[in-house]
Amino acid sequence: MATKRKKAVAKPKTLKTRNAGTMTESAFWSFIRSGLRQKSRFWKPITQCKMNARRPYKGPNKRQKFEYQCNVCDKWFPEKKINIDHVIPAGTLRCANDLPGFVERLFCEIDNLQCICEGCHNVKTQNEKHDRG
Repeated sequence: MATKRKKAVAKPKTLKTRNAGTMTESAFWSFIRSGLRQKSRFWKPITQCKMNARRPYKGPNKRQKFEYQCNVCDKWFPEKKINIDHVIPAGTLRCANDLPGFVERLFCEIDNLQCICEGCHNVKTQNEKHDRG
């Protein structure tokens, strides 16, 4: 019994207009967004927010020095399990017009930052994506 082969559907060609014809517009803005987020890790208010949410760890793990309190569920977590989150999201960066607002919101002061655990951060992020889309 012979099996039928499906015909391949041709994808529309995406124009690579950036970086000497090697990047699409989407890839270019993703690259810029990633670089800005990477640099924002060294922003002092982020460190300050983290310091405000920590306390000395007194549990059995001798390697862990501090634990951090989630601003949403009020539970305590090791550093690997927390995120510093923007209360007002930094938003999207898809074109040059988005750049000033994105940078302004990304590099914000401590009053727009909160320390939350991975679980609460994932729920918040999904809700934000749902509200946008």
